[in-house]
Amino acid sequence: MFKVISRLMIYTLCAGLLTACASNSTKLEPPRVQLLGIQVLSTDMFAQKFKTRLQVQNPNQIEVPVRGIDFEVLLLGDRFAQGVSNDQFIIPALGEAEFDLTVTTSFVSAFGRLISRMGGAKLENIDYEIVGTLYVDKGFVKKIPFNNKGTLNFSKALEAREHGQTTL
Repeated sequence: MFKVISRLMIYTLCAGLLTACASNSTKLEPPRVQLLGIQVLSTDMFAQKFKTRLQVQNPNQIEVPVRGIDFEVLLLGDRFAQGVSNDQFIIPALGEAEFDLTVTTSFVSAFGRLISRMGGAKLENIDYEIVGTLYVDKGFVKKIPFNNKGTLNFSKALEAREHGQTTL
């Protein structure tokens, strides 16, 4: 009789653990990441340093604790810059968070190509794509990939830098 009760308790415990694991491994929807602005920090002939302002929107009904981010920005389809950060923040359920991240790009590989592709036109309404991964700490989910597109007025960042300002 003792063996039957012990087995029944073990089966119940296993079933409870499996249920807890299944509810903990909910698939999280990818966040929406937008490039809100680019701030020119420094420029020289070989490299530029920019501060990017990103907004992350959480379409999930649970908060998402972010441990870091790794992303790449493409302007007009060309790789412009890459950034990585281990800054931690929490995106509230069905909410959003904003943060700044410094990126560096080389003139020859990114910025110069952008200017030549524009053919002397203003750098307004530039199509961008931001692709990357959020590193999270939510149950069994450790990475959430994202890929979002939008437009950005890059001319404002350059004009602000020429006038001694650094904000977009």
